[in-house]
Amino acid sequence: MALLQHCSVSATSAVRLSFSSSAPPRASLSLHPEKKSHSRRMICRAMVQEAAAQGIPSVYAREMERLSAKESLILAFNDAGGFEALVTGKITDLQKIDVNERITTLERLNPTPRPTTSPYLEGRWSFEWFGSNTPGSLAARVLFERFPSSFVSLSSMDIVIKDASTRATANVKLLNMIENKVILTSKLTVEGPLRMKEEYLEGMLESPTVIEEAVPEQLRGLLGQATTTLQQLPEPVKDTLANGLRIPLGGSYQRFFMISYLDDEILIVRDTLGVPEVLTRVETSSSSSVVENVEYNS
Repeated sequence: MALLQHCSVSATSAVRLSFSSSAPPRASLSLHPEKKSHSRRMICRAMVQEAAAQGIPSVYAREMERLSAKESLILAFNDAGGFEALVTGKITDLQKIDVNERITTLERLNPTPRPTTSPYLEGRWSFEWFGSNTPGSLAARVLFERFPSSFVSLSSMDIVIKDASTRATANVKLLNMIENKVILTSKLTVEGPLRMKEEYLEGMLESPTVIEEAVPEQLRGLLGQATTTLQQLPEPVKDTLANGLRIPLGGSYQRFFMISYLDDEILIVRDTLGVPEVLTRVETSSSSSVVENVEYNS
């Protein structure tokens, strides 16, 4: 995802928009902004002010305001230290309130009135921000309360949404040389234009993968011995290790959430306590299509 390019143009050229075009201006995001981010933010604000002053239709002024708010939120993530600082608890209270203020600003400009049935919802999303009581925060807390950060790290979390189902994946690294994935599958139920119910179906711990080039020379002999031992295990045990450890949940755990913002690049949801989660799109589901005439569950 490239950085928000639309706001890098001059304010004068920005107001020369074609009124005959039905599509609003588009932009894309990056979590690695350039050093001149403050200047771009001022340009975006100037674009909105000049558009209003010169009589640009309100839809375009609102769209430019929304693009500016999106960039401002991404910059706040980076200023706070990004995903790594979030999961290790290194973000300050001032940074937290700054991010939450920008989340609220962007939610006010939500362009999708019925996000639960929007085709934008499907696809692969990456977690950028989550609060203290969300599933992502609980997973990170369990890891770092039991293991030192030098031993285990949570490198990323993403979720695939498709056909009313989700598959959330937490990518864990042990000692910087063993990679593992914790996967949680769930079912989604539409309960209104904004509200959904998520029922957890299964948890799985995948078989770990060793990054051989990251293994110190003095440990490679032990690695070879361990590999030989695994190959001598009974077939049922080897199959279990190869396929991962599965934990059926059977829908015994569930949660409700509300989608407060959705476009083709950013998804914001809030749980029953109002705690936000912010996700950015990684890729789009190829089967995404508009869903119409949906009956909501009461």
